[in-house]
Amino acid sequence: MKLLKIIGHIIFILVLTTITQIGGIIWCLALFISYKTQKKKRLIFPILYLIFNLLLIPPLARYFGRVKLPIINKPLKPKNWMYPLLFRNYVTPELNKVLKTASKTLEKDGITITYLDANFPFIDRFPLLPHLSHNDGKKIDICFMYKDKKGHKTDKKPSVSGYGAYINNTSNTTSRCIKQGYWQYDFTKYLTFGSFNNLTFDSKNTKKIINQFLASSKTDKIFIEPYLKQGLGLSNKNKIRFHGCQAVRHDDHIHIQIK
Repeated sequence: MKLLKIIGHIIFILVLTTITQIGGIIWCLALFISYKTQKKKRLIFPILYLIFNLLLIPPLARYFGRVKLPIINKPLKPKNWMYPLLFRNYVTPELNKVLKTASKTLEKDGITITYLDANFPFIDRFPLLPHLSHNDGKKIDICFMYKDKKGHKTDKKPSVSGYGAYINNTSNTTSRCIKQGYWQYDFTKYLTFGSFNNLTFDSKNTKKIINQFLASSKTDKIFIEPYLKQGLGLSNKNKIRFHGCQAVRHDDHIHIQIK
């Protein structure tokens, strides 16, 4: 029984480390404190986790060249609490500046930049799964803009996670990639955590967001699906790229990365 508990703890530590980078360390600390104080782990762990998330990690991350993105700031905010809670809302100061500049400019048009996965707070090349490249503080995923039933722009998105609700469920690129053996290309359709069908794609304001990032000299690459690039009338070949079949579909979000 003791061996099974040890194995269970190891598995839990690995899972927490994979999805949060920091959670495994916090769990180990919770186990130690629980042992010393004879208090229950299920009480100690969430308290420790929030202390680390809100108070300890943000200042420590600065020593590793990362800053925490805002959580409740209106012009720039996460899709939901999951991203900051899982320590996935850290970027370099340079990307932070680009995002804040863009959000302040777009706020004048009533547009809020809603972010999804960014990066973990520490260590370059530490993978932020399931992404291939969110490992150096220079990348972030941004939501598209949508309209409600009355045709008004809204901050709401068609899926809970922000991923997996595609603009066009069938596309030539998706079919080609899957036929080539890249089965994972549309895997994010299973990661919506719930979706809604009462929103329509707001091409006009989505294009404004993309153009705002294109205008920045710091922007290196923007990934969206080829059919969206064409449909939105975007012609910047140097910055707007196809992400490749080895990645996942980008007609549910915009990938931004800086130099």
